Amino acid sequence: MDHVVVIGAGQAGASCVAKLRNGGFEGDITLIGAETAPPYQRPPLSKAYLMGDMPLERLFLRPEAFYADQDISLRLGTEVSAIDTDAQTVTAGGEQLRYSDLVLATGSVPRRLPAAIGGDLDGVFVVRDLTDVDAMAPRFVTGARVLIVGGGYIGLEAASVASKLGLEVVLVEMADRILQRVAAPETSDYFRALHAEHGVDIREGVGLDRLIGEGAVSGAALSDGSTLDVDFVIVGVGIAPGTALAEAAGLTIDNGIATDAQGRTSASHVWAAGDCASFPYRGARIRLESVPNAIDQAECVAENIIGAGKDYVARPWFWSDQYDVKLQIAGLNTGYTHVVTRDGGAAKSFWYFKDGTLLAVDAANDPRGYMIGKRLIEAGKSPDADVIADPSSDLKALLK
Repeated sequence: MDHVVVIGAGQAGASCVAKLRNGGFEGDITLIGAETAPPYQRPPLSKAYLMGDMPLERLFLRPEAFYADQDISLRLGTEVSAIDTDAQTVTAGGEQLRYSDLVLATGSVPRRLPAAIGGDLDGVFVVRDLTDVDAMAPRFVTGARVLIVGGGYIGLEAASVASKLGLEVVLVEMADRILQRVAAPETSDYFRALHAEHGVDIREGVGLDRLIGEGAVSGAALSDGSTLDVDFVIVGVGIAPGTALAEAAGLTIDNGIATDAQGRTSASHVWAAGDCASFPYRGARIRLESVPNAIDQAECVAENIIGAGKDYVARPWFWSDQYDVKLQIAGLNTGYTHVVTRDGGAAKSFWYFKDGTLLAVDAANDPRGYMIGKRLIEAGKSPDADVIADPSSDLKALLK
């Protein structure tokens, strides 16, 4: 009997098992998750859920009964300790499961501060799963002092929630500017001004030397010689692909679990999808940390297990919610040479070009700009920069 085992009950794992059944797979399916909650959405964790605007049940991707109804064995609170690719077995919760195909949807793990600089003190948090958010939620009280380490999207989203709830927020970013790794200076400027309007103290070019406290964090010493009194700390310094199991099993690792265009890893009958997987893209190898990628790649793997034989075609897009601003990002800006700003007042977008080729768009409260930019990128069309820069121009005409 065919038996597909999926390790990782996040967005990619849940999407994979649902697609298998939807696609007509009639064998056994087992979905294994380390957490005790059924598969849930992660983006609202640090926003609507943390603010109390979304109850736990609304986080769930599907009602828990779905898995039983679809004859999917859902094993929660279960750690996988080993994979044997020769015997085609997985050791989970002390039990050995044999698979005909194995899907690794092991996601990513947050980078933490070293214990040597106070990273293990009580009151130091990362934002990754329900346990993290449930642990920090009681600290979000008016007047509390929070230090956020890292000026990427995770850190900025945490800052916006903390500010809205009335906390005193200091954010430090070691690089010259916030979002330096992922966005142009124009996008950084936009969000720096937005956070300043809401009272967030952003300090760029300033690192964390060490946290201060006996058992629990009470302060921080910064690289510019200043010190802060803090009640708690949120660390948002990036994530790493969850490759430990794959490495131990001898799979090829290259900025994640390396797959071919269809999602196969270096081991027979073993596939990977989501944050943990790197794959071929336009002559290079990339890894995408996003919900859309987790869904699309996992569904492609499911179809290929059934026999579709199709390559995964990535259409990179991302989003971030901060205050009343929804940022939507289409494409990848790697290698851009210049940025064109389209300023429509409340709606603003930043268009990345490599010479004359459109690579990506950052659209802030500009859904039309995002939608049209996304369609242009997917079609391989590059508009005239002067047309983009003129807020009175008809963007839709560019699609014709």
